[in-house]
Amino acid sequence: MRLSSLADYAVVMMAAAARHCGASCRLNATLLAGETGLPLPTVQKLVSKLSAAGLIESARGTGGGFRLSRPPAAITVADIVEAIEGPIALTTCVDSGRHDCAVEGTCRVRPHWNAVNGAVKGALAGVSLAQLSSSPAPAGTLQPEPRQVPAFAGEQV
Repeated sequence: MRLSSLADYAVVMMAAAARHCGASCRLNATLLAGETGLPLPTVQKLVSKLSAAGLIESARGTGGGFRLSRPPAAITVADIVEAIEGPIALTTCVDSGRHDCAVEGTCRVRPHWNAVNGAVKGALAGVSLAQLSSSPAPAGTLQPEPRQVPAFAGEQV
């Protein structure tokens, strides 16, 4: 499983925006393109998508630019990925409107895909933009234990 380049770039761009000033000041696409190494047209496209999703607020003209619509701690990786990719759905089984699986009628795994999908989405929702934009801890320091997410609903960890 791999995120699209655009989703990856959106996370990189949003983390850079959070490092600059969180939700408190306006940035411009040129500044973020320079800092992240992303092409300016890509940053502009991402600004449009992230704005449509309500993750950033943009204004045109003098004094314009964009800023995060919420504090970095209130924006998750899941929010960003879904703004670019749409709802997180690992298989067509978790997309209730689709019925294009050749083994849908006899599949015994299908009932479990919602739990798997929920675990992946939960993991992405458990990482905030604030965490991504902070400096990593120096090597050798103790890190908190990662939160374990049950693989299936009701499973104990």
